[in-house]
Amino acid sequence: MNNLKLGVEVASAHGLEPKDGQGSSTTYVELHFDDQRFRTTTKDKDLSPVWNESFYFNITDPSKLSNLNLETCIYHYNKTNGSKVLLGKVRLTGNSFVPYSDAVLLHYPLEKKNVFSRSKGEIGLKVFVTDDPSIRASNPLPAVESFVNIDQNENLTQDRTPTPVSFTDSILNRVSRKKIEPRHVFHTIAKSNNEQKQQSKPATDAKPGVTFGMFEMKSSQPPPKVVQAFGGPQEFAVKEISPTLGGGKVVGGRVIRGNKAATSSSYDLVEPMKYLFVRVVKARNLPSMDVTGSLDPYVEVKVGNFKGTTNHFEKNQNPEWNKVFAFAKDNVQSFILEVVVKDKDTIVDDFVGTVRFDLHEVPERFPPDSPLAPQWYRIVNKNGENKGELMLAVWYGSQADEAFQDAWHSDAVVSPDGSTISNYSQIRSKVYMSPRLWYVRVKVIEAQDLVSSDKSKVPEAYVKVQIGNQALKTKPLRVVHHQWNQELLFVAAEPFEEPLVLTVEERVGGNKDETIGHVVIPISTIEKRVEDRPIRGRWYPLEKSMSSAMENQEKKKEKDKDKFFSRIHVTLILEGGYHVLDESTYYSSDLRPTSKLLWKKPIGVLELGILNVDVLLPTKTRDGRGTADTYCVAKYGLKWVRTRTIVGNLNPKFHEQYTWEVYDTATVLTLGVFDNAQIHNSSNGNKDSKIGKVRIRISTLETGRVYTHSYPLLALQNSGLKKNGEVHLAIRFSCTSMANMMAMYFKPHLPKMHYTKPLSIIEQERLRLQATILVASRLGRTEPPLRKEVVQDMSDTDSHLWSMRRSKANFNRLKDVFSGLIRFGSWFGEIAKWKSSFVTVLVHIVYLMFVCFPELILPTIFLYMFLIGMWKWRFKPTNPPHMDAKLSCADITNPDELDEENDSFPTTKSSDIVRWRYDRLRSLAGKVQSVVGQIATQGERVHALVSWRDPRATSIFMVFCLVSAITLYVIPPRLLFILVGFYLMRHPKLRGKTPGAPINFFRRLPALTDSML
Repeated sequence: MNNLKLGVEVASAHGLEPKDGQGSSTTYVELHFDDQRFRTTTKDKDLSPVWNESFYFNITDPSKLSNLNLETCIYHYNKTNGSKVLLGKVRLTGNSFVPYSDAVLLHYPLEKKNVFSRSKGEIGLKVFVTDDPSIRASNPLPAVESFVNIDQNENLTQDRTPTPVSFTDSILNRVSRKKIEPRHVFHTIAKSNNEQKQQSKPATDAKPGVTFGMFEMKSSQPPPKVVQAFGGPQEFAVKEISPTLGGGKVVGGRVIRGNKAATSSSYDLVEPMKYLFVRVVKARNLPSMDVTGSLDPYVEVKVGNFKGTTNHFEKNQNPEWNKVFAFAKDNVQSFILEVVVKDKDTIVDDFVGTVRFDLHEVPERFPPDSPLAPQWYRIVNKNGENKGELMLAVWYGSQADEAFQDAWHSDAVVSPDGSTISNYSQIRSKVYMSPRLWYVRVKVIEAQDLVSSDKSKVPEAYVKVQIGNQALKTKPLRVVHHQWNQELLFVAAEPFEEPLVLTVEERVGGNKDETIGHVVIPISTIEKRVEDRPIRGRWYPLEKSMSSAMENQEKKKEKDKDKFFSRIHVTLILEGGYHVLDESTYYSSDLRPTSKLLWKKPIGVLELGILNVDVLLPTKTRDGRGTADTYCVAKYGLKWVRTRTIVGNLNPKFHEQYTWEVYDTATVLTLGVFDNAQIHNSSNGNKDSKIGKVRIRISTLETGRVYTHSYPLLALQNSGLKKNGEVHLAIRFSCTSMANMMAMYFKPHLPKMHYTKPLSIIEQERLRLQATILVASRLGRTEPPLRKEVVQDMSDTDSHLWSMRRSKANFNRLKDVFSGLIRFGSWFGEIAKWKSSFVTVLVHIVYLMFVCFPELILPTIFLYMFLIGMWKWRFKPTNPPHMDAKLSCADITNPDELDEENDSFPTTKSSDIVRWRYDRLRSLAGKVQSVVGQIATQGERVHALVSWRDPRATSIFMVFCLVSAITLYVIPPRLLFILVGFYLMRHPKLRGKTPGAPINFFRRLPALTDSML
């Protein structure tokens, strides 16, 4: 007998089209499959209805399942005439059906009925195939009116029964009462936050006698995870929160201290988290365990189900570990701490002895108290015999403890059985310092006595300058005396490891080059400068081989003066007066010059408390469930911080606080949330994936206020904008001197060298990319390493690449900038057309007053700006600005444009896709080209007034200029302004329907378009 059935769980829908004329719809769902139809209950006046109803279709012929389609239609039911209106539908093919164990809840966008119909919104469905014989097919489709009546009855009893029971559920309940069969348990789908808020009664108010038959719910089992296949409407705004931190409860930016006495700890922007610290220092007089009389000791620290292990020492009876373990007090489910000493063995480790502590007797330490002194404790075996001594220190503390950073954390365990990860060094919290970057200016002046391989001709030579992976070339010259006088710029990082290599090469022919000589110069020997002062050049002899050049620099041997050598004249400078840009100029975190001699005193202190992260979309699957290994990275100035990695937790709590000195308020703090892919193996090539990023501009923060907000973690994927989660932060900016901070607004944005000897935009962008590569390389060599993909994402290395979305956003920003002028132009057009006679006459009077009393113009303008500013002060933002999805055009960008933006450089797409995108780019560039040509045409017509390109037009203009000069000598300027203003605002009856004479004259002027090919 065929028991195969198709199960469909209709969860909910949202964003539906209103159809009742009152901004809402009365909705129900019809399911069509294999000549069978079923219908859900009707939800009255609800654009985001929730059904949570299940239906089962009989599959008559399983061999034809792949050819069958499931059609889901959402209708609006009109109660007045009994008609129905299709709101949208979803069609699923048989190839997409999966077994129940693989099925998840997906949200599908609604399709239109035809081209001319309108449809919007999504519906959540879970579709699966099952062969469970205990499940029977649903009952046939009843009339719509019965559903309306049932829905009305449900509305009357909504307060008494918070869990809705569908029509099919009630039928199945009646059947289950008549015939006792084994029940198949299904779990309800997780409800959204909005639905939970709407429930006014707790679950305890439900009737105890209600049963749900084969859909019986069990509270002991968690509901299945809801996975959205498409981005639905989500909240992307910053939300203010009121957490209770170390300093007290934060409400509206103010800290309200409770009755608890304040401690002297500086961790007042995070919630105090209690930890049990165990410091294992060393052991002595351990016994011999093996037959050979040796001992390979290690220590195992156990608290409940959590345990941490030290490394073992081979054949050492007096080992020294000096390792700290930190167990979160919330996870401690025992009152006994066991410190066990074991002997490492091949098969089974031998038990040496143990030290036990009662956790009620453990002291508590508060910084800045001195560290707790360790003590010697006797190691006792199972028989109570003494097996040596172990030096330990056990205390309760918080994340403010000095031992917290380097301690082993219980958060690092993957499962409650105490098994730790294999690559523990990858999860520790660390503070990193970016290397100090310098610009290296190389001026290649000339070369003498260059010897070509062909003695009969003059060499066509050029100079190649290289520092590490940076290489630039001068222009080639074929002259007797080679003079280039060309400057090249590079980036170098302290400590200077890579030397500067000068290579003089000759072009022989085609793509073949021959080396004439080398010079190797250590960068540490180059002279530094902090201002634009001249530096004398120096002659360097050329060596034939690179090894000879390296040896010459190491030994610094002097050349024989009587010998003949080729040589090169260069000027080398380490520029300390510039700020080396290693991040985007729009949101730099540091603007100080390289040289510390030019650093000013800090104007304030920035404190950041990283509270917790809520991950909405799991990044990986472990043990059959979605999870994430989350850590945060924050960057400001030269200081990078990385929190510890919380393993296997979608709601990790960090509560770590960091501090930076602020030198300029026009800087940005960047914080990124990442998923650690190096937990078990850091050499597997997996990259840490980005969850989201937050930028906070310091100038938008008020001094002394504590900002506690929840920031959405947004990510642009090929399918659209996704909200991956939220990060909760506490931020405070404290000012040391208000006068210095105000004076900073009138000082240059960048160091002086950027103005006395400016760099071109192309040079700045090239050097910025090289600086980012250097920083990523140096930070990747730390332990634990800050990975390259993390540094590049935090520094926005791809911000210069082409993006259709960014182009649209920048164009919209440009329109918003000039929107005031556009509105003023339209307003003046209405004045000139006399749409409102009263307003036009009033404008005439004001204009006449300003012309007669011009000294009132500037005071009136500034007073107007002051009043506008004071009016907008009432609506000033209370939350720090965050990434705006609408401003970024992330909500209107199609998937192909997002796929193009996320593509690597150079592209990895097929030739057909690249050709189509290239044609689209050509079309867009053609429009831009036309606009640029129109602007150039208008400018050329202005030049044509006096260029005599059109002699008659220039003659007319000359006569006009002469007459205007004579007239202006005679007529007072005020009278002229009055006449011009009244002429522009004249009544429409005095206007012609064609453009005026000045406009016609200007449009007839010639441009250079006819001279272009």
